[in-house]
Amino acid sequence: MTSRRVCSLVVACLLSASIAWPSLQAQERAGSPRAGWTVPRTSWGHPRIEGDYTNKDEANTPLERPAQLAGRDLTHFTDAELAELVKQRQAVARQVASGIGGAETGAGPTHWYDHLAAKGSRPWFIVDPPEGAIPPFTPAAARREAAVAALNSARNGEGRADSWNDRSLYDRCITRGIPGSMMPTIYGNAYQIVQTPDTIAIRYEMIHETRIIPLDGRPHLRPGIRQYLGDARGRWEGTTLVVETTNFTDRTHFGYNDRYNSERQKLVERFTPSGPNQLTWQVTIDDPDTYTRQWTFAMTLTRDDTQQVFEYACHEGNYGLLHILEAARAEEK
Repeated sequence: MTSRRVCSLVVACLLSASIAWPSLQAQERAGSPRAGWTVPRTSWGHPRIEGDYTNKDEANTPLERPAQLAGRDLTHFTDAELAELVKQRQAVARQVASGIGGAETGAGPTHWYDHLAAKGSRPWFIVDPPEGAIPPFTPAAARREAAVAALNSARNGEGRADSWNDRSLYDRCITRGIPGSMMPTIYGNAYQIVQTPDTIAIRYEMIHETRIIPLDGRPHLRPGIRQYLGDARGRWEGTTLVVETTNFTDRTHFGYNDRYNSERQKLVERFTPSGPNQLTWQVTIDDPDTYTRQWTFAMTLTRDDTQQVFEYACHEGNYGLLHILEAARAEEK
């Protein structure tokens, strides 16, 4: 768990760095199938998307448009810019990783890190609003986030540690939430999609949780039933799998910026085969208790059968949580 907390610091540093990422062609960014390529089908006729995937090459890409790219859009980045931006990105990733101390701090050896050679596929993730920025908080959400920030600053900026209940669900090896579980990070970026005629299952390596997405048209759960990963329902629109998820708790947050969602959050995800061994994953976040408008981001998932989902025995060996609490008690003394 210590290594996971250090990894989150690396991601935060990378996201705040003034660097930009390379892009795909405009057609691929939009998630449309590549020209001249036919989407494969299952034996029962659905688009075939099952397999082992990774988004490790997206690990260094910023969610929002970097300030130095103000005025640019997602469709005009050359191959030369791609090559230069990849070099910048990888250099920053190596610098941040070496500064943490690697195995000496519990972060693990650098060969664990998926992001050090990440290539990226777009300059930033947000596709709407056009300026590539997360919409402002609602007044209620701003007050909620301020209260969370006050708690987190209570103990050297690392948050309260009076009990395990003060720590995040991620610290406790329970969940990264949705869409957090799908977001790229330092390691553990493998996903397995399993497909049947009436169900899609997505298994994540980090935290090792599985989403079950019915395709049979059943209604959502009653409003009073809340789940960490929400209640997902899927359907096919042409070659795109559309997944609508509701019934969230308010105890999870978006993986890149630790902004907590409300119980009114609704996610609409679109998984579109966009080329051989490639899915474009697009997510629209509709949370009227948190943001002043809906917003959408997209990234690329790459099928790679060498990136299999390995055991992530986080909870069984979660000594990091024990040590956080012990250190807090020692600090009090």
